[in-house]
Amino acid sequence: MHTISDATLLAYIEESLPLEQMTNLEVLLRQNGELQSRLRELIAKRESGVHSIGDIWRRHRISCPTREELGSYLLGAMTDEKRDYIKFHIEEIGCRFCQSNLSDLSESQHKEAVSARRKKYFQSSVGRLKTEG
Repeated sequence: MHTISDATLLAYIEESLPLEQMTNLEVLLRQNGELQSRLRELIAKRESGVHSIGDIWRRHRISCPTREELGSYLLGAMTDEKRDYIKFHIEEIGCRFCQSNLSDLSESQHKEAVSARRKKYFQSSVGRLKTEG
């Protein structure tokens, strides 16, 4: 069994690990009393106000792109460097917060496109529909 870092356990507490890694770690936690003890110690430290720079970085998601940046990513309206970072952050790091945000933005974008298309169809048919009377 490979060693689980404190950073990974803290990310587990914050539910910020990729889903597969969360699931695997949960299985390990159920089977390993020592790992459970370490997790309890980390939770106690965190609740007592002891924070590392890494804790603060993760909790405030400093490495996460903003919602506006994710919207620009969807539209392809950004530099290649920024696009590559966001793609890496979402696909390789597997940031669940950003994946969720991106999914929400994508769904909103789709709904707006459908609404705009319906409005266009309606406007193009004005005056062409017969009224009964």
